This record gives sequence, structure tokens and C-alpha cells, in this order.
Amino acid sequence: MGASPANNTNSGIIIMQIIKQSDLDFESVVVALKDGKTIVYPTETCYGLGCDARNGAAVEKIVKIKQRREEKPFLVVVPDVAMAMEYLEWSPKLQELADKYWPGALTVVGRALSLRGPRHGGGRSNPVVKQHWIAALPRVARNDSLADGVVAPDGTVALRVTAHPVAAALARALGRPLISTSANISGKEPSYSAEEVIKMFVPMKYGIPHFVEKNQQPDQPDILLDFGVLPQNPPTTIVRVVGDEMRVLRKGSVLVS
Repeated sequence: MGASPANNTNSGIIIMQIIKQSDLDFESVVVALKDGKTIVYPTETCYGLGCDARNGAAVEKIVKIKQRREEKPFLVVVPDVAMAMEYLEWSPKLQELADKYWPGALTVVGRALSLRGPRHGGGRSNPVVKQHWIAALPRVARNDSLADGVVAPDGTVALRVTAHPVAAALARALGRPLISTSANISGKEPSYSAEEVIKMFVPMKYGIPHFVEKNQQPDQPDILLDFGVLPQNPPTTIVRVVGDEMRVLRKGSVLVS
């Protein structure tokens, strides 16, 4: 994979593989993602922890790594608006936001697109106008393929068209949404450097990984993409959009008008 292989201890325990930016082979990393591996990668705000958002077993590994409540869904990132339209029920308001702010630091919580067809509970009240507007939308394949842990109990999904070149390239090559949660154990501070990620997930005792001493395979990411120290940018703005109604859930770097 363009870097030293994952470390195997004498006990057979596998320690997180670290790939320097200069050694990065995107194709091999994408193969690992398709194989259900979890990765730490740079994002607009901090190091992110991710996997294929349609791989249930991989998403479950993220839950264990984060030590997080299973009912709290994960954010996903996609490389472009075309992929966003494959996973969100679209509306004029979403199109307006996409035109203004994507790619960028705006996360939208919207209804997940379903094989059963879009739910038209919100949006335009005039059925004739609504019918013509829906007919004018681009046709995209509907799916229920996002893994458990991504779609919230109310049928919504948090999604962002990322502006970060690495995150976008990974999602584009994967051809699927990429989980994007902060690379930290729940309740702890986000990681802004590879060193912080390593300290978070590979605790040391007397120069030996603590879990090796206990002869336990740890819940940790499979791969760390080491891009050095990241700038500490403000968090992304989060809005909820259902139909044409929008509500700001978290103020961040993008000022939504």
C-alpha cells in the first residue's frame, strides 16, 4: 500500500497501519475501504474516522472504535451534488443550498431517499404545482442501501458535499458515501494531528501498546492517513431541510441565509 504493512505483534495482534502523505496510494486505500476497513483521514475541520457508509459491518466497527451510543447516526460525505441526490430526497430548498454552499462546510440533515419512493409530506402544498416540479427533477436511482447507524430513526441522514480534496477523492473513488465522524473516542477532543490520533487509539505503557500487554485485539482504526498537523477550522454548519422548510441546528463556518 505504499507504506510499511500493519504491525503484527508476536501475539498476533494487529496495530493500526500508518501511511504518510508522501506514500499514499489511493487505489490501495479504496480497495481496503471496499473490503470493510476503517480509516482515519483529513477533513475540513479535523481528522475524520470513516468507512464505506453502505457496509454495515464496517459501520459497526466505527461504533465500537468511537465507544458511541448506537442510536446516534453518523454523518456521511460525498464528492459532488450528483451523489448527494442519490441519497437525499431533493427539493427546491436543497437545490438552492447546494448551488450556494456545496462543496463546502455545510452539512444537511434531510430525508433519506428510499426504494419505496419519496415522501411528499412537506414542500409545495399545491398538488398540481408539486406534480410538475417533481416531474422536472433529474431521475436518480432510489435506494435503502445506507447501513444501520447512518439513517436516523426519523428517516433522515446527515450529508455534506465535502470540499476537502482527500475526502472527496476517497468518496469519489469508492463510488459511495464515506462515513465522516471525528477521529476520537466519544467525549474526548477531536484530533488535529496524526500524533494525536495515535495517542487516542494506540495507548502506550512502558513503550508497548497497552492492549498488547493485555493480549487483546483493540477496537481501533485499520489505517491512518498521516497528513501531519491540520488547521483548526471552525465546525461545519448543520441545517435540517425537509421539503422547503429549513432550520439551523448548529451554527458554524458557513452563514446560511
